[in-house]
Amino acid sequence: MRFKDLDPILHQQLRLQIISLLAGTEKADFNFLLEETGASKGNLSVQIKKLQEVGYIEVIKGYRNNYPLTECSLTPKGRKAFEIYVESIENYFRAVNKDSGKKKS
Repeated sequence: MRFKDLDPILHQQLRLQIISLLAGTEKADFNFLLEETGASKGNLSVQIKKLQEVGYIEVIKGYRNNYPLTECSLTPKGRKAFEIYVESIENYFRAVNKDSGKKKS
C-alpha cells in the first residue's frame, strides 16, 4: 500500500497546532497562540513566519491601545492544505485498522 505523502510544513508539531487553532477561528492574536501552544515567543515567531512564507496564513501587524498587535488568520490555501492533511491522516488510520485484522505471511 502506498500512502500519500504528508505536507512537511504541516507535519511539524507547532505549525500543526497553529493551523489547527486558526482553523477554528477567523483570526487569533500572537498572545493567544502563545498561550494555547505553550511555545516560546521565538519559536512561535519562526513557525508563524514559515507558515506565512508558504501562504498558509496571513499575518496582520498593528496596534491595540498603543501596544503592538500581531494577528494571524488562515488563508484559503492554508485551509485547503489543512483539510488535505487531516484527510491523509484519516486514510492512514483507516488503512491500519483495515489491515490489522489480516494475517501477514
